[in-house]
Amino acid sequence: MIQSMTGFGKVTAELLTKKVTVEIKALNSKQLDLSTRIPSIYKEREMLIRSQLLKELERGKVEFSIAIEYIGKETPVYINVAAIENYYNQIQEIAGKLGIAVSADWFQTLLRMPEVIKSKIAEPDENEWNTIQQTIHQAIAQIHEFRKQEGAILQKLFIQKIENIATLLNEIEKYEGERIERIKVRIMENLEKIAAKDYDKNRFEQEMIYYIEKLDVNEEKVRLDNHLKYFIQTMENGQGQGKKLGFIVQEIGREINTLGSKSNHAEMQKVVVRMKDELEQIKEQILNVL
Repeated sequence: MIQSMTGFGKVTAELLTKKVTVEIKALNSKQLDLSTRIPSIYKEREMLIRSQLLKELERGKVEFSIAIEYIGKETPVYINVAAIENYYNQIQEIAGKLGIAVSADWFQTLLRMPEVIKSKIAEPDENEWNTIQQTIHQAIAQIHEFRKQEGAILQKLFIQKIENIATLLNEIEKYEGERIERIKVRIMENLEKIAAKDYDKNRFEQEMIYYIEKLDVNEEKVRLDNHLKYFIQTMENGQGQGKKLGFIVQEIGREINTLGSKSNHAEMQKVVVRMKDELEQIKEQILNVL
């Protein structure tokens, strides 16, 4: 069963003084493109978090974030009274020299000065970090479940499109006899025009053999059929097959293009166009496969 690279996971853990929310978003990408937003109190664990994400998520454009919401009466933020007094005394001194009155509105300005509002955040203990790790693990599990669900939808679509191409491939056979007959008629008509002229019959036979081989599509049909079967087999081999499926799609496209160039028949070319349409729909979605 294939998986999609698209996924979303969000889990909230409630601690004594805060709620911690872990959110992961994943989109398609050739490699793992990871960006993180982690609060400063967990920064020393960032490499451990990144290593876990790299191992679990494999590929995709991944956005990871941890958000903290403090609850209850306790707050890690406090006003630095010493800093306010220092700023106020300096302002009073400068205002006195310049003859400027200091009004009550200045207090709002003081609160916005650097180092006035301080954070007193306790370092997370081992129990808190274990809870955060479990929350991350649960969010990753949600991503995996999301990817499996999306992958099942993609697999159903791919099977339908591959079966459509296989059906169209079978349609080509009914035009081959008519196609060969038309070629023979055209050749005979041209031969009648030069019947009175002398030409090298051996060379003519060689050219005819070359011409018929050039228009023969049996090899392309066999290869295309094999590629279609291999695509289905690869999907059933498990996750992580996205790149391999992409290569198989390229080979399928190559054989379809060769069939089109060799067909030399209007109805066969119409069938080839329909094949290309089905394949294009696979190409649009194959980039989302993990």
